[in-house]
Parts: sequence; structure tokens; C-alpha cells
Amino acid sequence: MHSADREMPMTPEELKVPQRKSRVLVVDDNAQNLELLVEYLQSMDVETATARDGLEALEAVARENPDLILLDIMMPRMSGFEVCRKLKSNPETRDIPVIMVTALNELGDIERAVESGTDDFLSKPVNRLELLTRVRSLLRLRHLKDELERTLAYLSEVESARPAD
Repeated sequence: MHSADREMPMTPEELKVPQRKSRVLVVDDNAQNLELLVEYLQSMDVETATARDGLEALEAVARENPDLILLDIMMPRMSGFEVCRKLKSNPETRDIPVIMVTALNELGDIERAVESGTDDFLSKPVNRLELLTRVRSLLRLRHLKDELERTLAYLSEVESARPAD
């Protein structure tokens, strides 16, 4: 096979993924908390989805493919700790940033949240500015990581398409 016969790798422009709104999954068993968090997020250019317990959260992650999850800890059927552990142990979902939002504020609870893999932690009642700042920051990191992975894949493709010396 001649080097001219090789398929050329995609250009950086072809690698660019059309921008879609970021998706945030909000998980809380308390309807007022759910409504408040979704309302706070309306000032950002994000799509929101909701779930009312841990099992619903896992189903919503599979269905919605969120870019970030706001996760309550104390919920029926499956705690936020368990949900986070499951997400972080799955290669398909481990890179989704998780912010645990909870009324629990004992040091042991924070340690348990960190051990389960959470990326950040907010105590209730949630401060709107603090929530929006952390969501923006983690979404930015998520998108930069995705862009880095696409760039590395492109460079790998370019390298493999180069003729041998």
C-alpha cells in the first residue's frame, strides 16, 4: 500500500463536535429542593433533568447522558453515596462530575462523600452563587477534558497515518 492510498486523518475542524447545551441532572427526593436547584440553574444556559431517588438517578444518567450531576445524599431506595460509587466505578460514567448537595455536614459525611468519588460538596441550604460558580467550573473542566481527548485521538490518528521512516 502506498502512503498516498492511506486514508487521511480528520482535520481539527472535522473533530469539533457541534456545541450542545450542557446537561445537568438534579437528584433530590424533596420536591422543593429539586425545584429550587432547577430554578437556580435557569440563569445558566443548561438543560436540566431531574430524578427523585438513587435508582431513578442511574436510569436518568443512562438516558440523559448528563455533563454534571447534582446529587442529594439521603434518599430512598439508594443513597447518593451508593449512586456516586456506582457512577465512578463504571468506565462510561466515571468522568461525569458529581456535586453532592446535602443537609449532612458532619466531617464523617464529607469524608464518606469524598471516598465515594464525589468531585465537590455543597451543604444545604444551598447558596445560589456558590452553586452556580461550582457548576460553571466543573462544566468547564468537563468540556476541556472532552476536547483534550478528541485532540489526543486526532494526534494518534495523524501519527498512525504517517509513513514509516
